[in-house]
Amino acid sequence: MLTEKVVLLGAGSASFTRGLLTDILQRGWQGELGLVDPDPDALAVASGLARKMIAAAGSALQLSAATDRREVLPDASAVICTVGVGGRRAWEQDVYLPRQFGIYQPVGDTVMPGGTSRALRMIPAMVDIARDVLELAPHALFINYGNPMSPVCRGIAKATGAPVIGLCHGVFHVGQYLARALDVPLEELRYEAVGINHLTWFTALRRAGQDLLPRLLELADSRRDGAEEPFAWHLTRLCGAFPAVLDRHISEFFPWLFPGGAYYGQTLGVDAFSFEECIASGDRRYAEMRELALGPQPLSADFLQRTGGEHEQVTAIIESIRGDCGVVYSANLPNRGQVPNLPAEAVIESPCLATGAGLQPIQQPPLAAVLAGTLATRFQWVETVVEAALEGSRLKFVQALLLDGAVPSLDTAERLADALLAAQAAWLPQFAQ
Repeated sequence: MLTEKVVLLGAGSASFTRGLLTDILQRGWQGELGLVDPDPDALAVASGLARKMIAAAGSALQLSAATDRREVLPDASAVICTVGVGGRRAWEQDVYLPRQFGIYQPVGDTVMPGGTSRALRMIPAMVDIARDVLELAPHALFINYGNPMSPVCRGIAKATGAPVIGLCHGVFHVGQYLARALDVPLEELRYEAVGINHLTWFTALRRAGQDLLPRLLELADSRRDGAEEPFAWHLTRLCGAFPAVLDRHISEFFPWLFPGGAYYGQTLGVDAFSFEECIASGDRRYAEMRELALGPQPLSADFLQRTGGEHEQVTAIIESIRGDCGVVYSANLPNRGQVPNLPAEAVIESPCLATGAGLQPIQQPPLAAVLAGTLATRFQWVETVVEAALEGSRLKFVQALLLDGAVPSLDTAERLADALLAAQAAWLPQFAQ
């Protein structure tokens, strides 16, 4: 049974707060959970929900909450960030403004203009958080879930040197998907997946020492006309590896293949992976959480049951590190030789071993040229957008939009950059000059 002081920054993401706290309570952790959100209303929702959950579980876990993270960070043993600067309202502008220029995004939080714009808001905020963590909780496990993952973690490392761990449930989720596709029990499936967050290539799959990649390629060929995740399976046939995290995310890394958002007879972000429904669903879930957290009604009997989602491996990872267990997880860390033909210090997603010293990347063979090629420009885009965010450089923002590949012309890149900078000005003080 662990005793931890876990601080959750961005606790207004009530669904993540619920999932994380459910796992903590089910594992019987002792200690303290500190909730931080600069929005008092969001903090009230998160803390109200947490109090009800702790009471329903009969747990002795202590709860603290503050709008100022510096009140809660001292002596934290784990700091988990789910920050989304500007929330869903800013996210909407990242997607809706590019539509005016004929650019359609199903997600808009990782790459394309939406991910590039989001990075400008996220990186300075996360750098400030990293500096506070280094000062007030220097020995804490520092974990980021915020997107765009690679730029955020690279910006933190470049500006502060803080040893941030980037986590995402995408590879784990696709591992489950492939286990079902191959009709293999999940607990018996072993795999390696390497790349950049949201474009991570499954390069090896095994069961009891048997190579399952040939079976996967046969399956990909048989799904030539299949309706489920058609782009992912087509890429698998062409590239000899399976891309995570399925079509909704990976399509954004190849925008030139989907001009005007055209996707197998649909439009990305409209009727294929509707962005409007994604936002509306988030608003509905938050409203439901708010009513439950602040209202008099008790929690339902099944509310403390474990749920899937972004949070679902973080408590297991922390336990594995504390116990020096040697379990393998997927994580985003600087490339210090673990993938020899990807750029040094680029934040890559790859297998890591959970040891008492933290998450240690596992050495991988060089990626096939076609796989490395899909990633090469992306890591230079990361460097460019990190510099743009840290320097407040409009020029480098335009350069990043060009490297991303979604804009149809140089003029569009400049006009779109100016439109996004104007729309997000409240969150971009570094560009005020």
